[in-house]
Amino acid sequence: MIPISVVVVTKNEEMNIMEALESVKDTAEIVVVDSFSTDKTLEICRRYTDKVFQKEWQGYARQKQMAIDMAGGPWVLILDADERLTDSLKKEIPAAIKDSRYAGFHMPRKNFFLGKWIRHGGWWPDYTLRLFRKDSAFVEEREVHEKVIVRGGTGYLKSPIEHYTYNSIGDYLKRMDIYSALAARELIKDGFKPGVFTLILRPFFTFMKMFFLRQGFRDGMHGLILAMLYSYYTFLKYVRVWEARCISE
Repeated sequence: MIPISVVVVTKNEEMNIMEALESVKDTAEIVVVDSFSTDKTLEICRRYTDKVFQKEWQGYARQKQMAIDMAGGPWVLILDADERLTDSLKKEIPAAIKDSRYAGFHMPRKNFFLGKWIRHGGWWPDYTLRLFRKDSAFVEEREVHEKVIVRGGTGYLKSPIEHYTYNSIGDYLKRMDIYSALAARELIKDGFKPGVFTLILRPFFTFMKMFFLRQGFRDGMHGLILAMLYSYYTFLKYVRVWEARCISE
């Protein structure tokens, strides 16, 4: 057994969750916090663990922190339902957590998009901090793009998590609608006021950064489409802040 607790937050993930849990079935503990799925998610999860809890949705950060609090082991790894632990990563983890210099570890993430592993545009190595000592970390309270804050040193692992991202352009657009609304709420709380140049230049710079500076062009049509989609997401995020301010004034 790999001596870590894996925590997963779910809602209606029957298409993904079996592969995710299969990839961590040899860990010491799996904790699932589900937001009242109406598909077969719970049935699948209970094949892998008896620690399946149902809780009302409280936002990404709070839901993940709730799952962490329920974990029994000293080391916790957050796994999303569309992610998989690779065999090489599972071999690397036991030795890494014995190193007393570190309270957490970043790991690279391989992102799969429309039949292709994306290698550029900022999508690789896409380091994310997912493994940490439970007593030395917490999930930052944010509307979206939450991250783990670790009190102590952090290291880097070599082996990746595999991330099976949006399964279609429609899936991306559906999630972009949700994420852009949450990101706009975060900006409004911070007092951000977008102007004309924000709406014009920030989407443009998002495209330029992904496609040229981070060499998304090397992923061909996939890289072009991703840069355009992220540029549109950037525009939508800021225009929603502008919209909210128009309504409130």
